[in-house]
Amino acid sequence: MAAIDHHVLGLAEDANTHTPLGEGDERIVRDRFVLWMGPGREPHWNVAQRFRLRADEVDEVRAEVHALLRERGREACTWEVGSSATPPDLVALLRSRGLTPDEPDPLQIGMVLDSPPPEIPAAVTVRRVETDDDHATSERIARRCFGMDDPTDDEIESSRRPGQSHRYLARIDGADVATATATFTPYGVVLNAGSTLLAARGRGAYRALVRARWDDAVAAGTPVLITQAGRMSLPILERLGFRAVCEIQVLLDAFAGEE
Repeated sequence: MAAIDHHVLGLAEDANTHTPLGEGDERIVRDRFVLWMGPGREPHWNVAQRFRLRADEVDEVRAEVHALLRERGREACTWEVGSSATPPDLVALLRSRGLTPDEPDPLQIGMVLDSPPPEIPAAVTVRRVETDDDHATSERIARRCFGMDDPTDDEIESSRRPGQSHRYLARIDGADVATATATFTPYGVVLNAGSTLLAARGRGAYRALVRARWDDAVAAGTPVLITQAGRMSLPILERLGFRAVCEIQVLLDAFAGEE
């Protein structure tokens, strides 16, 4: 783990513990863990992280997490076990209790950039999402990149996250081809959801979105970008100058029917 400001490391390792809550989100902070819950029931909207417990407390903490989720009608979550989590063998202890790696990217790399990335390529323009049409376009691009159907009007509306993050769109040859988000904090800007349509990949849209968010981070007085990278985004982020500062192992915990 690289030496780094502990606030920035916290954002890289346990982002949902430290970023502002969106409308309808809930965060429960305990000494031994943090549980973040978003608007959906799916596991990725229910995240347990920032673990500080003993090995003999794993069952007790897991039961507490399950109880909190069941109270809210939820029966699955992910456990994000970062480099600072205790006990050091927490992943093995959870695997022995039936949790499984969250495929296809069970290992995320927390990364930080604190120097300017390359300039936006001349062929790409980037704008912050401001209008309803831009928001709908951003949501459609993100879903298509993840192999999902285009969203309905209700899904577009429910995807709005006021108070949490800003969306961006990248355009090439007059067409919007990529999108990404940024969450602003007092210690840096957290990047998420970078998505480029397949036909436009390799033309600089992803790089442009990184630079646009860097420029906004500088304007906000916090010239640091923080993100978590899976196997697809890791190589390009490394080329842009991001450095790894921690690892996060993500486990799926589907506990419906368990006592």
